[in-house]
Amino acid sequence: MSIERRQRCDMCAFYRRLVGAARLVIVGLLSSIAHERAWADAGGAPSIALYYGTQPPVSQLRNFDVAVVEPDSGFEPLRHKSPRTAWFAYVSVGEVEPQRPYYAAIPKAWQLGDNAVWGAKVIDQDAADWPAFYVEHVIAPLWKRGYRGFFLDTLDSYQLVAKTDAARTRQERGLVAVVRAIKTRFPGARLIFNRGFEILPQVHSLVYVVAFESLYRGWDQAGQRYTEIVQADRDWLLGQANTIRERYRLPVLAIDYCAPADGVCSADTVSKISAAGIVPYVTDGGLQTVGAGPVRAGEQ
Repeated sequence: MSIERRQRCDMCAFYRRLVGAARLVIVGLLSSIAHERAWADAGGAPSIALYYGTQPPVSQLRNFDVAVVEPDSGFEPLRHKSPRTAWFAYVSVGEVEPQRPYYAAIPKAWQLGDNAVWGAKVIDQDAADWPAFYVEHVIAPLWKRGYRGFFLDTLDSYQLVAKTDAARTRQERGLVAVVRAIKTRFPGARLIFNRGFEILPQVHSLVYVVAFESLYRGWDQAGQRYTEIVQADRDWLLGQANTIRERYRLPVLAIDYCAPADGVCSADTVSKISAAGIVPYVTDGGLQTVGAGPVRAGEQ
């Protein structure tokens, strides 16, 4: 090949890379604009409830824009269509409990460890076939039942078993692949992350809301008791919330816990979370009752 031709080829390759980079920048900008317009048009972030008990109380949950329910409770969203409330399914990504219908189909080699507190197996997110398996066995059946949104839990469970930077990087790469696989198969799916801070730089444009637990009040599953969150932990979460809102233009949901009969705790916690510019939801430790959140626009 002549020097002149080689130079022309090099210039072509350079311009292709330049155009590709420009496209990525434009997509990122359009994504941020879309998020801002969506929440501006909606008059603010959505109110969100989470209820994991059996027989979800539909009439109460319809006071929220989004209701996250336990899909194995038997609840069928197609029977309870509402123009004002979207039904989301709770799904675990980083762990699987033995009672889940797809548990038996998961290869033992994908089970990296245990979460003894919740009796669950930690799954290897970097397993080559895991994203396809997750979409086919977890998301697709729920989509068929009428769920159009998913609350992705246990996004940080890999940290229980991944103890080196290299191991954590592999697990995060797998989580990104799972999220992208969901949105590739079901582009209309709305995803709420429970934490997942580490992978947001790569997939924030695919996310609907970012949630985290225990900003002011928490639940200790092992000790079966309600707790107060120490200031250092709260400051760290508030820093994450600021990054999510300012950099990614996404709404943030804080899920806190108070005893069901403690209305003072609940009202105070909702007030504090709201004052921080975060969507509040305060419920019991087992999410077996309908908790307190912001009043939907136009309702008292």
